[in-house]
Amino acid sequence: MKNSILTLFSLVAIQALTYGQQEAKTNDGKTVLLYEDGTWFYADSIPLYNLKATSITKLELPKANSKDKIITHTGYSLLFNETHEQANWVAYDLTKAETNKLCERTNKFIADPKVKTGSASDKDYEGSGYDRGHLAPASDMGWSSTTMAESFYYSNMSPQTPSFNRGIWKKLEELVRTWAIENNTVYIVTGPVLTNGLQTIGPNKVSVPNYYYKVVLDYSEPNIKGIGFILPNIGSEEQLQYYAVSIDSVEKLTGIDFFPLLQDEQEELIEKTLCINCWSWKSIKTASEKNKNKATESAQCNGITKAGERCKNKTLNHSGYCYHHEGQINSDTPKNNTQEIKSQSNEPTKSSSTAAQCSGTTKSGSRCKRRTTNSSGRCYQH
Repeated sequence: MKNSILTLFSLVAIQALTYGQQEAKTNDGKTVLLYEDGTWFYADSIPLYNLKATSITKLELPKANSKDKIITHTGYSLLFNETHEQANWVAYDLTKAETNKLCERTNKFIADPKVKTGSASDKDYEGSGYDRGHLAPASDMGWSSTTMAESFYYSNMSPQTPSFNRGIWKKLEELVRTWAIENNTVYIVTGPVLTNGLQTIGPNKVSVPNYYYKVVLDYSEPNIKGIGFILPNIGSEEQLQYYAVSIDSVEKLTGIDFFPLLQDEQEELIEKTLCINCWSWKSIKTASEKNKNKATESAQCNGITKAGERCKNKTLNHSGYCYHHEGQINSDTPKNNTQEIKSQSNEPTKSSSTAAQCSGTTKSGSRCKRRTTNSSGRCYQH
């Protein structure tokens, strides 16, 4: 077993892997990460102490050819793929200050006005069983109302299984925010692995990727470093280190040249090196995340029980509704209107024990197909 980093893979071989890895020891006692076919492994713990940072504008942007039309929004840039109806990549930098969320999620998914050929729509995802998965996370774009709104453009969405989107993908997003806090600024490129023959959803035939990638660059001295991830579009209980790879490996799989504005020698060293121990692996919450939806004092829930009475639960949520009655937010139920609430009794708040189809109506006028256990009969979006 060699001590050097091996990255000689064909595209077919990479696609067949699950991107899991195991620790192994070389003959001289060094730790490597060994992949399933026994040929792809990396030396670990190789900090890049000797690299010097220079000022580079738009460092996060991948290499583009003359035909590529890069779309630039306030918080991120993207290259749209008309064939697959989603972005090849979304790129942005994230600073420590930008991790402090100033604006709440809008949940207003809309077409990207800068994609002249048209992007996906609500109808593509409706009833598909897939989440509208953010590429640039809404939580990374909460530093202004404009960036938050733009994060819900359909050009920033890709069909993700719910267990993936709400599970390990979310964990990776949280971890990257931690790295932005610890390193002051990180440069991020993320997207789906788009290949021929993918399953599609909706009238616009939006491709459903089998894999997603994310590459992250910390270009701050003294510990300049980079790392990549390739994750299958399924739920996983594995640790994120399990899916960590070199940036070179993501380039070989996607055909995208990341961070081309780096000096050639720096780019080669950073992108071929995977140093697991150079990064922290425990997410920390920002001040805004710690205080998310929390008021300073608890108050009685504004929700209405099935019996027509005001809920007696206390809540710290800014919305004024406890978890049983969050489905009534933005509904026509009046808040704090005691004339329309029956006198309170000792009856406890009830919730349904089984899920039922949401009674809400979508923008297209169809009944929502989500399932909910909310006593209101409505899912969280309605």
